[in-house]
Amino acid sequence: MTLLEARLARQHVRGSAGRLKRGLPSLLDRPVAGILFPVCVLALWELLVALGLVGGRLVPPPSRVLYTVYTLAASGELPTHIRVTLGRVLAGFALGTASGTLLGAATGYSARLARLFDPTLQALRAIPSIAWIPLFILWFGIFEASKITLIAVGVFFPVYLGVSGALVNVDRRIVEVGRIFRLSGFELIRRILLPAVLPDYVLALRAGLGLGWMFVVAAEFMGASEGLGYLLVDGQQLGKPDQIVASILIFAVIGKATDTALILLTAPFLRWQDNHRKDRRDA
Repeated sequence: MTLLEARLARQHVRGSAGRLKRGLPSLLDRPVAGILFPVCVLALWELLVALGLVGGRLVPPPSRVLYTVYTLAASGELPTHIRVTLGRVLAGFALGTASGTLLGAATGYSARLARLFDPTLQALRAIPSIAWIPLFILWFGIFEASKITLIAVGVFFPVYLGVSGALVNVDRRIVEVGRIFRLSGFELIRRILLPAVLPDYVLALRAGLGLGWMFVVAAEFMGASEGLGYLLVDGQQLGKPDQIVASILIFAVIGKATDTALILLTAPFLRWQDNHRKDRRDA
């Protein structure tokens, strides 16, 4: 090999390495990067079962789980279970968000109301979710009202804490600026307090929605005959680990989908934010 050919070969290798280095970050900057990790985990899981390193009876491989999902979807059961569970979560989320926002705004804005209500609400927050089930069954029966109420309880507390804490932590100086400009009470809330608490409020809504999906499982243990929680119980009683894992994965996918929908719905209200990641998102 001549000296010129050797130089050209080194330049080619350096150029290929540079393209590889540039390609990986560009891939990670795309939304599709979010599926890389779960796909790798599922592929490793399938490989371990295929090699016999992990038992496939109690830990079914992804191929068998996906076949179970396909079977449930083809029979028409899966869309019904998803629709029922999603309806319960959305109803409980709406009820918990409305009550949590109102009480959180009241206790965050007024120190007197905080001293009156907050200790009781903090004590109720410490009660495990499963402890409410017998009481709600006695009050509302085993039908939809008790399930939606239990989900609403799970959503209420993160929303309440998020709104109340955000209002308490609003910078006093920007409130004083609003008063210097003689803003009315409504204008002070609309132009000062509301924008200041919106980022924390959105985080509280996301936390509440996540807990809503957690509480719906406990809710559907209360004598439900439909829903993804029912699929979990049915799989446990009939010894179907593939159905249990399939239900868990469906919970994960739909939960992530609703969280993404919430982010997209609230994004227009947060465009004014100027944080350290904005330049990288715009790039």
